[in-house]
Amino acid sequence: MSGMLYLVPTPIGNLGDISHRCRETLENADFIAAEDTRVTLKLLNHLGIKKSLVSYYEHNKAFKGDKIVDRILAGETCALVSDAGSPAISDPGEDLVKQCAAAGIPVCAIPGPCAAITALSISAQSTGRFCFEGFLSTAKKSRREHLESLKNEHRTMIFYEAPHKLLATLTDLAEVFGGERPISLCRELTKLHEEVVRTTLAEAVTRYTETPPKGEFVLVVAGAPAAEKESPSEQDAAARVAQLLSQGLSRKDAVKQTALELELPKNVVYDIALKNPE
Repeated sequence: MSGMLYLVPTPIGNLGDISHRCRETLENADFIAAEDTRVTLKLLNHLGIKKSLVSYYEHNKAFKGDKIVDRILAGETCALVSDAGSPAISDPGEDLVKQCAAAGIPVCAIPGPCAAITALSISAQSTGRFCFEGFLSTAKKSRREHLESLKNEHRTMIFYEAPHKLLATLTDLAEVFGGERPISLCRELTKLHEEVVRTTLAEAVTRYTETPPKGEFVLVVAGAPAAEKESPSEQDAAARVAQLLSQGLSRKDAVKQTALELELPKNVVYDIALKNPE
């Protein structure tokens, strides 16, 4: 009988954010797969939990993934954790989930801390539709190509960024999206010095040129503004009414349909039709 893989989110800064269910899952797991065993050991010590740890990170995931899957298939239960936040989101745990799914192993995700959602909720940007873009490439060419592909993205965009790369990223964002594009920079989320800076890309470049950034950042960037629709002209309305009349519609129905298609008041279209008889 195979075991199970649990995805256990860990605090992104405040240890008080660990849930009872997360703690219980860590206690009951046969072993824990951790991005950095040293970071996870500090959390376990804080919780008073002693458990077998195995490392699972970007550079050993191919080798360790197979071994973890074999242990789960043999009946053990594994709790997967990242250094902070929800595992498998912009994280090598994504590959382990795929391996488990392919092997028919059940995967259970426990809700909990996620920096992207935490930042979005306090950004004061539009939250109805958004996309998560994770970390941008360190290579300038790849970073610019990625941003160019998002130039006309209307949804709110979320990026992760390290302090030593922040200024370069902000500069590229401003050049590609335009300096007036709104951005919310969320720093050190849930920690003592949590800060949210709501500004424009151009002002953000100036700010962090003058004051070197510190801490991990989540960037929440407003989507591209919707293009203004060109209002239909009187000639457009008259031409459409005439076309519909030629197709056999009554004047009343032609006016009604034209108003609907061109998003104009019926009385306006009716007046236009009277001024432009067949």
